[in-house]
Amino acid sequence: MTIKPLIILPDPLLRQVSKPIERVDADFQRLADDMLETMYDAPGIGLAAIQIGVPRRMLVIDVSREGEEKQPLVFVNPEILASSDERSVYEEGCLSIPDYYAEVERPATVTVKYLDRDGKEQAVQADGLLATCLQHEIDHLNGVLFIDHISRLKRDMVIKKFTKAAKSAKAL
Repeated sequence: MTIKPLIILPDPLLRQVSKPIERVDADFQRLADDMLETMYDAPGIGLAAIQIGVPRRMLVIDVSREGEEKQPLVFVNPEILASSDERSVYEEGCLSIPDYYAEVERPATVTVKYLDRDGKEQAVQADGLLATCLQHEIDHLNGVLFIDHISRLKRDMVIKKFTKAAKSAKAL
């Protein structure tokens, strides 16, 4: 397993729409392992393949709490089939937008269809943190960032800050 470098805002790759995975094979298994290793190292609770520069429709999640046994989940070609009218608000952050957090309102529950790590079709009805995390990571697969769900003013400030930081880093 290899820890991969994270793609950071304002990298345009984060706005790319990811392509479906055609088959679940050994390369896919390695990618899933690398993504989990990268996510745990960051540390984070979710990671989309695009965040390590792989524009494929795959994500990993582990919402287990610190001190609990890890419960890694792998979602291939995830698709939201249904979402509730009821809403919930969570303070979200993102490994690709380090050290920035904002409250985001999303549907409280979602039903997601996907292929698991073995390529078997699955569906999950998620609520709470898992529902929020799934929506956040599926957004990544569609080129959408959590800052797209906050006010334009706040979003523009965040983008400006990260663009300035990226220019400063290149100048070094």
